[in-house]
Amino acid sequence: MQFPVVDYRSPNAASDFCASLAETGFGVLSNHPLDRSLVEGIYTEWLAFFCGDAKYGYPCDPVKLDGYFSPKVSETAKGHVKRDLKEFFHIYPWGRYPVEVSDAARRYYAAGSQLAGELLGWVEQYSPPEVRAGYATPLPAMIENCQQTLLRVLHYPPLAGDEEPGAERAAAHEDINLLTILPAATEPGLQVKGKDGGWHDVPCDFGLLIVNIGDMLQEASGHYYPSTTHRVLNPTGAAARKSRISLPLFLHPRREIILSERYTVGSYFEERMRQLSRNG
Repeated sequence: MQFPVVDYRSPNAASDFCASLAETGFGVLSNHPLDRSLVEGIYTEWLAFFCGDAKYGYPCDPVKLDGYFSPKVSETAKGHVKRDLKEFFHIYPWGRYPVEVSDAARRYYAAGSQLAGELLGWVEQYSPPEVRAGYATPLPAMIENCQQTLLRVLHYPPLAGDEEPGAERAAAHEDINLLTILPAATEPGLQVKGKDGGWHDVPCDFGLLIVNIGDMLQEASGHYYPSTTHRVLNPTGAAARKSRISLPLFLHPRREIILSERYTVGSYFEERMRQLSRNG
């Protein structure tokens, strides 16, 4: 599987990006407007946050789903029985935010959300007419004034060698939202499952922006845009002793938006949450 790297500044960026999304479920952008030094600073200060004890002062809220999620309450991917080997912090506009770090992650949230609106506009523009006609609301408008778009600061700790057999940093899964925007992580490991059934490495050169389709866009587009299965591998050798920091921004539409004849955003989200709670 090929993941063409699309230059955001190219006159053909929108069409090439959307062609990649439709074919692979992923798009890779270079020369994008998200500030590289901002991302680097977030990685550095949040790694220090995860390595300290202050994180325990922000335990996850089981209803609002903001705050710190320890490895003991980390996700179990749909269809799996073992928790992922990770910890993370959920940032929402209304949610708790650690005083131990700067406002860099909040600034990134704002910049990423602005870029997201543009990318959704590209997706709508290059949807076939019959697909575009099925969108009950223009795609960029789905996320306007939405308070549920989520920035997750993820830490995959070094492997100690005593992990439960079969546990992975992130087991194979699909995202639930419209699009996920992800700056290249501090370490490789992200893979996507191709149409051939094999696993393929996603480019991880720092400075690239990885974008993948979530289940809600798949549903809204009548499966024209595929929500592709992906995972994060456990590293081996010297890499196993390194942390991995990742910064996915999950674009969520407002809950009242109609996705399809079967679902609103709210009903779709609640169904997935019930599935995940049964796994956990």
